[in-house]
Amino acid sequence: MVTHEVETALRIAIAALGGAAIGIERQWSGHATGPHARFGGIRTFTLLGVLAGIAGVCLTLQAMPVAAALVAGGAAIVAGAYWKMDRKDVEATTEVAALVVIAAGVLAGAGQLVLSSGIIAVSTLLLIEKSRLHAAVAHLDRAEVQAAAQFLVMAVVILPLLPAGPFGPLGGIHPRQLWILVLFFSGLSFVGFLARRIVGQRHGYVVAGLLGGMVSSTSVAFTYARASHDDPQSGRQLAYGVLAACTVMYLRILIATGVLNTDLMTALLPYLGPPLLVTAGVTVFGLKRGGAAPANIPEPQNPLQLKRALQMALLFQAVLFAVHAVRDVWGGAGLLVSGAILGLTDMDALTISMARSADDPVMLYHASQAIAAGVLSNTLFKMAVALTLGRGAVRKLVPLGLLLSAAASVAMLLILR
Repeated sequence: MVTHEVETALRIAIAALGGAAIGIERQWSGHATGPHARFGGIRTFTLLGVLAGIAGVCLTLQAMPVAAALVAGGAAIVAGAYWKMDRKDVEATTEVAALVVIAAGVLAGAGQLVLSSGIIAVSTLLLIEKSRLHAAVAHLDRAEVQAAAQFLVMAVVILPLLPAGPFGPLGGIHPRQLWILVLFFSGLSFVGFLARRIVGQRHGYVVAGLLGGMVSSTSVAFTYARASHDDPQSGRQLAYGVLAACTVMYLRILIATGVLNTDLMTALLPYLGPPLLVTAGVTVFGLKRGGAAPANIPEPQNPLQLKRALQMALLFQAVLFAVHAVRDVWGGAGLLVSGAILGLTDMDALTISMARSADDPVMLYHASQAIAAGVLSNTLFKMAVALTLGRGAVRKLVPLGLLLSAAASVAMLLILR
């Protein structure tokens, strides 16, 4: 049995280890030595972690004045060290990292070990990946920076002003919850958009399709099918790119359901696992066949726009109303039909509506089957796109790969019926 003294010592030790992790990075990167050295390295940061850990323990013992004095003293040392630096050197990464160590150390001393460790891990990663982060930012243009600013406005300004609700019939309108969903799915798409822009087209069609699938796999299917007319020699890699985008679609749905309704994600795994493995296997095969030749396709549109967010909110709410009405009238069978139809239009709206329906445990099975049916109809739709708009290898390989994926989906629907 762990005694109170041992537990307290463990908290302080974790705070010290957090400081040591940051200190090692500062020492390793050369910021603790040389003519332009900052104020501390591994020893200083470790001691700051110990100090902060003790302050956190004092908080749990209700010794607030002692805790405040320790934290204030540590912060004063950091501020004083920065003040003594050359005024031409405005870089303060080391000093800010020291303040993070103090904050994380206090959390560790207070018993919040997981949160403290997570903060230290993320902070260390940010410090280590300095050059890559700077290079990534350098790739951003004015439109992307404006989009990020718009997202902040939507999240920080608009969201707090929205009422919680509900208002009206058919499950009602929940303005704040609805806007959170819009932000969540817009954020997912924006991450894919940024990754696609940063990586660019230099790694070939398969990688571009993989990243484009984070925004919209259906859009990738249309774009790549049309591109097969102009670039028939790259048809095989275009086909693998479409299948790569479909692989990401399955992952996106599982991530979204995991956030919205964990039980639904668990119920979905048997339905989405087999088709995911099929498309993932084909994608890996496509990458190994050599898809590094630069791609030549249009850049995806920026998904972070206020007008688009409002349109998404209206679409989501309309789908929620429709699915609620269908469920009340036709029950589980209605959900299955709704899922198949929504799969042809918007997978995000399908995911949200079924996550809401799955709040009722009785409907969990039907909601999972409805998403599986939607995925199947979406897959068949992309097959039709490849057959009608594609040329050469896109017309052959994409339908073949998606047919195997659809067969896996049908098999799981029948087995788990």
